[in-house]
Amino acid sequence: MNEWIDELCDLAAAGERAVLVTVAGIRGSAPREIGAKMIVTASETIGTIGGGQLEYQSTRVAAGMLDDTSATLRSFPLGSSMGQCCGGVVEILFEPLGDGIPDWLRDLRALHGQNVPTVIATRISQSSPSKFLVTAEQVFGTDEETVDPAMVSRARDILQGPRNTARNVQELFEPIVMPDLNIAVFGAGHVGTAVVAALANLDCNIRWIDSRRRIFRKVPANVRAIEAPEPALEVAALPPGSFYLVMTHSHAMDFDICDRILRRQDARYCGLIGSRSKRRRFEKRFRQQDMPQTMLDSLVCPIGVDGISGKKPAEIAVAVAAEVLKIQERTALQAEKKLPDNVHQLRG
Repeated sequence: MNEWIDELCDLAAAGERAVLVTVAGIRGSAPREIGAKMIVTASETIGTIGGGQLEYQSTRVAAGMLDDTSATLRSFPLGSSMGQCCGGVVEILFEPLGDGIPDWLRDLRALHGQNVPTVIATRISQSSPSKFLVTAEQVFGTDEETVDPAMVSRARDILQGPRNTARNVQELFEPIVMPDLNIAVFGAGHVGTAVVAALANLDCNIRWIDSRRRIFRKVPANVRAIEAPEPALEVAALPPGSFYLVMTHSHAMDFDICDRILRRQDARYCGLIGSRSKRRRFEKRFRQQDMPQTMLDSLVCPIGVDGISGKKPAEIAVAVAAEVLKIQERTALQAEKKLPDNVHQLRG
């Protein structure tokens, strides 16, 4: 998630010194992925790079750099000396921000607000550091004469792939894009509310749909709540490859929603809350409407990962969120295998 952009802009605008702390490299096991960030000020830390001694030591280093002006890269071995058993080595980039908002950050906030896919390109170098933004068509945050064409080209290669953060020796490429995990949750009852609360902590876009008026109480920031007299019509608003979770207060409504999802034939996941007997009843009705078996096979009911049988809303939410993550990760791995060789080399 990219909340750090607004957080850092607000701190800089208020004149509060801060250090942006980024996981810039990993060898072996580590508690967080490359690109994970936190912000350290004189009074607080915002975000996390994995907790434990790694975060503690990184916070101490960052706090001592609040008055510095140049970035630095440090390595932290996660062995017995740090009390962490990951066993890997993590490289952390510390970037102090002094007075005012730097050009790259100001431009990044604007581009992110406009949903423009962007890559932050950083050269980690004491002699010739640089930081600029690359989109499909433009470069922002620095003078044209200081831009490295090779870095621009590599950044655009990333924009054409799954858009994962990558490190290439002294170069760090961080894509800032809208998440490609699109989820529609139909139903704002107890289970729907618990499911949305669990999913909202992920890097995703959620449309939360219900036919009842004033049903939504607390809506997370990355969730769009929609009161729709006919929720099934909202299926058409989702992009291809979306996840659908159907759990309304009405079996008839569930049926209509699932019918539209299955007939689209482009859902990454169509999950219907209920028992196996509910699935059998739905399948019987779908067959009566001449729905092909290939469409029926894509309906998931009951929902949630195997091994979690609890029926409390919070238990269902955990099982559903785990299933969504499992499918999303499998899809990402499959996409990674299809990347061109030059992008694989960049990520290695």
